[in-house]
Amino acid sequence: MNITENAIRVLEKRYLAKDENGSCIEDPAGMFRRVAKAVAAADKEYVSEEELKEIEQEFYNMMSNLEFLPNSPTLMNAGRPLGQLSACFVLPIEDSMEGIFESIKNAALIHKSGGGTGFSFSRLRPKGASVNSTGGVASGPVSFMKVFNAATEAVKQGGTRRGANMGILRVDHPDIMEFITCKRDNSEITNFNISVGITEEFMNAVENDEEYNLIDPRTGEVAGTLNAKKVFDVIVDMAWNNGEPGIIFLDRLNKDNVTPELGEIESTNPCGEQPLLPYEACNLGSINLSSMVKDIDNSPEVDYDKLKTVVWKAVHFLDNVIDVNKYPLPEIDEMTRGTRKIGLGVMGWADMLCKLNIPYNSQEAVDLAEKVMSFIQSESRKASIKLAEKKGVFPYYDKSIYKDKDIKLRNATTTTIAPTGTLSIIAGVSSGIEPLFAISYIRNVMDNDELIEVNPIFKKIALEEGFYSDDLMKRIAKKGTIKGFSEIPESVQKIFVTAHDITPDWHVKMQAAFQKYTDNAVSKTVNLANQATREDVYDVFWHAYKTNCKGVTIYRDGSRDMQVLNIGKVKGKEENANKEESAEYKVKISAVKGIAPRPRPEIATGFTEKVKIGCGNLYITVNYDEEGICEVFTNTGRAGGCPSQSEATARLVSIALRSGINHEHIIEQLKGIRCPSTTRQKGLKVLSCPDAIGRLIEKVAKIQNGGSVSSEVSITDEQKFQRPMAKIGHGLEEKGKEESICPECGVKLEHEGGCVVCRNCGYSKCG
Repeated sequence: MNITENAIRVLEKRYLAKDENGSCIEDPAGMFRRVAKAVAAADKEYVSEEELKEIEQEFYNMMSNLEFLPNSPTLMNAGRPLGQLSACFVLPIEDSMEGIFESIKNAALIHKSGGGTGFSFSRLRPKGASVNSTGGVASGPVSFMKVFNAATEAVKQGGTRRGANMGILRVDHPDIMEFITCKRDNSEITNFNISVGITEEFMNAVENDEEYNLIDPRTGEVAGTLNAKKVFDVIVDMAWNNGEPGIIFLDRLNKDNVTPELGEIESTNPCGEQPLLPYEACNLGSINLSSMVKDIDNSPEVDYDKLKTVVWKAVHFLDNVIDVNKYPLPEIDEMTRGTRKIGLGVMGWADMLCKLNIPYNSQEAVDLAEKVMSFIQSESRKASIKLAEKKGVFPYYDKSIYKDKDIKLRNATTTTIAPTGTLSIIAGVSSGIEPLFAISYIRNVMDNDELIEVNPIFKKIALEEGFYSDDLMKRIAKKGTIKGFSEIPESVQKIFVTAHDITPDWHVKMQAAFQKYTDNAVSKTVNLANQATREDVYDVFWHAYKTNCKGVTIYRDGSRDMQVLNIGKVKGKEENANKEESAEYKVKISAVKGIAPRPRPEIATGFTEKVKIGCGNLYITVNYDEEGICEVFTNTGRAGGCPSQSEATARLVSIALRSGINHEHIIEQLKGIRCPSTTRQKGLKVLSCPDAIGRLIEKVAKIQNGGSVSSEVSITDEQKFQRPMAKIGHGLEEKGKEESICPECGVKLEHEGGCVVCRNCGYSKCG
């Protein structure tokens, strides 16, 4: 398998099965085999034992060759006791206290199983409405969103991440203005992405600068009017402020609702690409387009034969997932098996364009997007029809639009363009249909040695054309783009564009091209430069509406970090440009009082030591920058240990170091702590994990101050290994453009579909 070291790290941390001590008990090949076997089992009653083994091998080959990957819950849970394989769920919220808290309970069960949830709060009566049963007044949708948010915070998904939610409110709900502004403060409702449910009536009113009606959902009566243009301007202003809210075109979702007799689509999954009926779930998967390119006489072209083969296998795979899935609620089980929706999408689109020598921001790329997605749409439906001949149509077929067309499908929908997040890290390709995030970046390791990570397609061309050099790659990493480098041919500069090289209209055009041939919806983030105006955001929203997108999300570079909290003159860089950057770090704190740690440096130098403790091996990394020791990482070997406790110790030590606590005080607290498992082992030079951490901090402090290592356990060359410390460009060197950084490894986060993902360690979060 051609899996990168970074992908292996992410798999080991988040996907591979572990024992009770947190040690991996399978490798990537074992994971793919586990998933293939579990998913193929759905065919037992349809094929012979020999054919079943062939199907399992086909599924295994498709995944291990990185041609197709299912959504994360399938990789994590297939063939394991939890068995919950879907990523996307939508739950209804009824206008009663019992209904609201039933939904909270159900959401907790879904989050516990690894899924994300979407909600429409549009059925809830507005703030101030009477409550007949108590004689009181209603608190409104936004207040209950906060209750859902708190419940989500308390439930960790499979021990790996917080749950993700989508909150939608119709634009004609009386509380719409409170909803639009509810995330003005980034510390509020942190586990939700929010989108305004836009109607065609509203957009017409915006275009004509007219009033529109607000409707009380409880009575169905007009509860007031607002000027549509002014409401739209507030949506634009909030999105410019920090990327929230996005917009969802509800009428378009329902126009493409293939089972209208079952109900109205009110919401989507957390990233917006999967519209679902209440209690529906959808399992997603993505084809790696980067691997669908072939060379004919040294001329690259799309390999449609290979693509067709993978599409058919992927549809078979995803349909099987529905049958082997263990759903968290009986209502979800019934609805999902009733419509059998699947969502086949793509990743590696930007890489495919680079291989084909086509600029992302070109009409040629847009035309190819339509051609490729049209092909996938057509072949996925043919595959679904073929499955229906063998296994039957989806049970709710008689309530679908297909019955009148006499199109017998196994699946009510077959295509969705999802953000691929960690899946694209595993595959080693660009995410979803997004442009390239970076051409090169730098990992700094011991002794100030710099490792340069370069996009493999770009590196191949750079070597072939003779302009590759480490110095050039470092300068590209610093600038974040290859534009303006005289060493690089114009033809290459034109092809290898990054997200911020591309004007907003090309982002929207690309989304619209894929949406044209996608059953469900398309997740894409329109990335804007920090200096983008509100008019730019307005144009993006309007362009998305006019080009028949089903929704749109924007993110203005650096907008969230710069809006956290202003204490005094946080942004007064013009007064003291040299001192303000570090001063700003010190005053940019969260919504609570007290000392806040400075952000993790973009580049750090450090040492890693392997230490034998009573329950196995402990690897400790201590890093420092120009301001001193700044962080500690720990990792336990396969023999066991207490990974959660040692990681907690390392995190707290790191926070203390970056909060200004002198390392000597930390060393004093850690050294000498004893652990029974260590003290029982003869010949060990450390007393516990904290003791080992304290000792290495002491060593690094001595080395940093020009001293030598003379304590009992020396740091040998064999014990050193390189830990990635990345610096990614996009203008990070410019003041005032701090980016969201990964809380786990410190690398810059990518914004994708209203969520963030770290391409270094796989961390992700929505909201």
